[in-house]
Amino acid sequence: MRFNAATLIQIFPSLAHPVWFVPAFLIGACIGSFLNVVIYRVPLGLSVNEPKRSFCPKCKNEIPMRLNVPLFSWLWLRGKCAKCKAPIAFRYFAVELLTALLFAAIWGFLRASLGLGPYLQLEVAALLPLWIMAALFMVITFIDAEHLVIPLSFTWASSIAGLAAAALWPKLPDLASWASEDPMLADGLKQSGLGWVIGFFGLWAVVLLGKAAFGKKKMEFPEPVDWRLIEPESDEDPIWFEMNGERTGWWDIFFRKTDRLVIEATEVRANGEEAKAGVVTIRETGVELPDGRIIPIEELKALDGKAPRAVIPREAMGMGDVHLMGSIGAFFGWAGVFFSLFAASLYAIVAAVLGRVGFGMRLPFGPFLILGALTWMFGGWKIAQWYFENLAGGF
Repeated sequence: MRFNAATLIQIFPSLAHPVWFVPAFLIGACIGSFLNVVIYRVPLGLSVNEPKRSFCPKCKNEIPMRLNVPLFSWLWLRGKCAKCKAPIAFRYFAVELLTALLFAAIWGFLRASLGLGPYLQLEVAALLPLWIMAALFMVITFIDAEHLVIPLSFTWASSIAGLAAAALWPKLPDLASWASEDPMLADGLKQSGLGWVIGFFGLWAVVLLGKAAFGKKKMEFPEPVDWRLIEPESDEDPIWFEMNGERTGWWDIFFRKTDRLVIEATEVRANGEEAKAGVVTIRETGVELPDGRIIPIEELKALDGKAPRAVIPREAMGMGDVHLMGSIGAFFGWAGVFFSLFAASLYAIVAAVLGRVGFGMRLPFGPFLILGALTWMFGGWKIAQWYFENLAGGF
């Protein structure tokens, strides 16, 4: 038999056939297995390529390929390492399952939105950058939830994928058809670029305003209380500042080089030796004692004392969220930016009410932004469209 394009179309089901959900799910599960490696290694500064094989976080033994089948292996081993029997977190299974479901859902979203017939359409190529978005969003979600940080390399890659998706499928950054009713006439790159600008600089303005309004936390007590820096026990542990039993993470204090933690101390001990009482200024790189001495942070073994007052710098939101908002805008345009931010705020409030995160504690906002963006993608734009076309016009 001679194979050509027509023959292949006859052999394989049309793209509208539901059977294509199966390979989308399986591809997602395999990608999710790799994402687990990224989520574990990147925050620790480890290479995702060396060692090449996955290993048990506890005993460090490499996992053979026969025991590294996505989804199946975790269930078969009942969430335990085959070698040392140490528990393997449910997160590994969850990432694989969620990525598989998200890949399949994105295929369904694209298939329904394009109204696919029996032949391949050019816009189907947008599936690749959308799957890249899903993978990057999954990594960002779990890293931010665990480490309260968003690697900017992932948000930049997501922004580039957003521009590519908009170029291939111009309607994507204008799902509600507010810029152009005809998807073929929509200027995808223009809407994508505009979305990135509004997403990035809009949220950046929120960060700057939040810094001006809530940029300092003052701790005051009628009598001097104990304070100290708690050194990490390992390279994976953070430094903590503790005052009167209340701890603040190092990452939550120093967002920029100009940030200072100022303590009006009545007692000061540095590296086990008594020092002059007065104002102690702590920077990310070192500590300035009241007598003018500066101790680099790498030479500091212990720092503690008593103080009635301290001023701690803090942020309303991290810059990682700003870059993430830009990438969301690149995919879903300016309307997706506003909807995602609004929905993320609601999701965060619900999470706080349910006790998942505490009011007054630093919130990993990235996962909520991503959940808001996915809500927009999978039907939120229809809600916004219905609201503005039927309800908002009555006001």
